[in-house]
Amino acid sequence: QVQLVESGGGLVQPGGSLRLSCAVSGSMFSIIAMGWYRQAPGKQRELVARFISGGSTNYVDSVKGRFTISRDSAKNTVYLQMNSLKPEDTAVYYCYAVHEADPTYDYWGQGTQVTVSS
Repeated sequence: QVQLVESGGGLVQPGGSLRLSCAVSGSMFSIIAMGWYRQAPGKQRELVARFISGGSTNYVDSVKGRFTISRDSAKNTVYLQMNSLKPEDTAVYYCYAVHEADPTYDYWGQGTQVTVSS
């Protein structure tokens, strides 16, 4: 069983920064994939950034160069540093994880709202 709790969302002006955190219950050792999705009103959920096997990362094109995913295994936490935020980044951001015991099942957090507006 994996539980994910996001934090760090809020309201920020265009060009500003936020850092999202995703705290993972239990050890991250058996998690084989982890990252962030987002869903804007009226749109489908889209992958923003993720770690995959071997520690590689990938990002959706629209955030490359602006967002950085990182992790602190000692704190069982994954972060999403978001810089140069744009109004189109406004969405609910969700943390997800895949555990090696069942690679077909995705665990999700409750989501955190990010609003970019002047």
